[in-house]
Amino acid sequence: MKIKIIKPSDNDLEELGVKNWPIWTKEISEFDWFYDEKETCYFIEGEVEVETEDGEVYKIKKGDLVVFPRGLKCKWKVKSPVKKHYKFGE
Repeated sequence: MKIKIIKPSDNDLEELGVKNWPIWTKEISEFDWFYDEKETCYFIEGEVEVETEDGEVYKIKKGDLVVFPRGLKCKWKVKSPVKKHYKFGE
């Protein structure tokens, strides 16, 4: 399963209504995660590495718009504290 990382324009963010989405924060840490539904998120701060079951590693940082597919199992390594807007579902 592929994670999609996009460099959105300000217009893209406005069209999606990202600023109206809830905010999630996380300190430096490592944890396993399973996505039981699709998540779209926009990183306001921080840097993470997400490793999927097939060994692919995605580097995500401030300014990235990320789509995690439903059914994805992965491991998060939070390298610097994260603050992100997020939305679950389609």
